[in-house]
Amino acid sequence: MTPNDNTPGRARPAWLRPLLWLNDNLEKTVILIAYSGMAGIIFVEVIRRFLLNQQAAWSTSIPILLFLWLTWFGASLNVKKRSHLSLNELRMRMPYKGQFACLILDAVLWIGFGILVIYYSTQQVTLAYDNFAIVSGTNDVMQWWFYLATPVAWVLLLFRVLQNLYYDTQRFKRGEPFNLQPAIMD
Repeated sequence: MTPNDNTPGRARPAWLRPLLWLNDNLEKTVILIAYSGMAGIIFVEVIRRFLLNQQAAWSTSIPILLFLWLTWFGASLNVKKRSHLSLNELRMRMPYKGQFACLILDAVLWIGFGILVIYYSTQQVTLAYDNFAIVSGTNDVMQWWFYLATPVAWVLLLFRVLQNLYYDTQRFKRGEPFNLQPAIMD
């Protein structure tokens, strides 16, 4: 099965359909929720500020923290679609085995960097949790809820890296060309 293989007429077990939906839409859903939340809060609070001379104290804090969810899940989506920064023009001119070696190197570097990010961001989440850090302007909204975006999204990002590596290895075994063109508009 290739990424996003939704071949018509291919029967899928009922238990697999939610997992396939999550595989296709998890990042997009989180991004949509975070972006809608940010935009909604900013829109309402700008109107309240200019028309009613009122503003919620948390209206500048929460959108910034929601941006963490938007950013890191966006990074995961870009890794999944291979639209992250890379030197594809150079890679496409390389021999086939060189392309595969670069894809393996990418995966190794992503995994190494991801382990560091997960380790240190988990420490930040734990610190905010242990100190009962509250979002400024609120009485009971915890900062760690938002900081949790970084390690969670990076675990998903590493899962996407491993998915891509699996698909690349399968292509290499079959002698098929690699998907080096990013799929930005999917």
